[in-house]
Amino acid sequence: MIDVKATAERDRSSVLHPFTQLKEFASGKAGDPTIITGGKGIRIEDAQGRGYIDGLAGLYCVNIGYGRTEVTEAIARQAYNLAYYHTYAAHTTEELATLADRLVRTAPGKASKVFFGLSGSDANETQAKLVWYYNNLRGQPKKKIISRERGYHGCSVISGSMTGMSFYHDHMDLPFPGILHTGAPHYYWGAEPGETEESFSRRRAAELEELIVREGPDTIGAFIAEPVLGTGGIAPPPSGYWREVKAVLSRYDVLLIADEVICGFGRTGADFGSTLYGIDPDLVTVAKGLTSGYVPLSAAIVGERVYSVMEEAANRVGVFSHGYTYSGHPIAAAAANVVLDIVEKERLSDRAKTVGAHFQKRLKDRFAQLEIVGEVRGVGLLGAVEFVADRRTKRRFDPQLKIGARISKAARDRGLIARAMPHGDILGFAPPLVVSESEIDEIIDLAYRATKQVMDELAKASLA
Repeated sequence: MIDVKATAERDRSSVLHPFTQLKEFASGKAGDPTIITGGKGIRIEDAQGRGYIDGLAGLYCVNIGYGRTEVTEAIARQAYNLAYYHTYAAHTTEELATLADRLVRTAPGKASKVFFGLSGSDANETQAKLVWYYNNLRGQPKKKIISRERGYHGCSVISGSMTGMSFYHDHMDLPFPGILHTGAPHYYWGAEPGETEESFSRRRAAELEELIVREGPDTIGAFIAEPVLGTGGIAPPPSGYWREVKAVLSRYDVLLIADEVICGFGRTGADFGSTLYGIDPDLVTVAKGLTSGYVPLSAAIVGERVYSVMEEAANRVGVFSHGYTYSGHPIAAAAANVVLDIVEKERLSDRAKTVGAHFQKRLKDRFAQLEIVGEVRGVGLLGAVEFVADRRTKRRFDPQLKIGARISKAARDRGLIARAMPHGDILGFAPPLVVSESEIDEIIDLAYRATKQVMDELAKASLA
């Protein structure tokens, strides 16, 4: 049995938690930490014995669900045989070679090689270095990287700079020079009156082109983007967006980095978001669903266009001087192979498409007509509800009301974890891909009741 009180005290006195109000947590005003003790399928349990539906699959990562013993057995087998060896100087393991081969064969674009790390953040750091390395080898000054407002690409120095949300930059001396941002492809908030999705997409692409021309096409090395905006609000791209953007990048010899950390391995109802939207990337970033979060692992998948330049220059420049102690860790590779076996065997991409269609319909049926709902959106098993004070004018709620956070808390009180997203009053969903239609109905019902509770609170406050 866990000593809940002692564990909470040790945690409060020693752990620096991400995205936590430090003063409130240290003082106890924010309550005790939630001590998670177990999980099965789409549900987790805390040390108090309380169960929750995990409507966000951890952090968009536990795609195969909790408690899959196939994965833990693979981890144990590899640990018994060989718990660790590095991949420097052409060392490898059977699991790693197998994993890299299957990623090259299945990744979008013309994949050639795979570099392994531990998180989406470090994979995007690697992608930035690859962009600079590639252009240095070509003798080109194309070093700047363009990302998008509200795009999320990590929390480290360069990946955090590429992330297009200011609160990731505040007081951290970010973004670094050479990282630029262009407009978010969110039609609901970005479109002008009377503008169609297609015309909005053309305008966003024209703005990207204007930025490239203004900065100088000979200075722009890459454009990085998620196929679907994730942490920035779970917003699928408007019609025609990727077609228009690809045309701009092609005109100016700009590499395309597809950040598939959330979208990859079935989340959108396709194997990759790039596949769904017809994107042909030069570099692909994956993590999260690669191991379903069972162990840390990420990958920067390098396309032929970039790798051929690297190999051609090797006799001139020497070894490829980039790597981490844990790159290609054998335990992580073993876990990933079993996870991808499960994804393939259980056809989880197809499941995300079919169950996702039910999810999208139920989400719209229950929420679209509520007077505080501005937009219901999503694709596959990604979904979001955005709340506004006035649907007709799209007037936002006063941020001090914290509507999204209140609805998220009300849902949690009912046993549902759904995320209060940044950049608005937004409730986000990304359940494990093994979720059933009946479990989707339960998620929607709990979220709806939480929303109605907060609506009742707002009504009472207006009468007071």
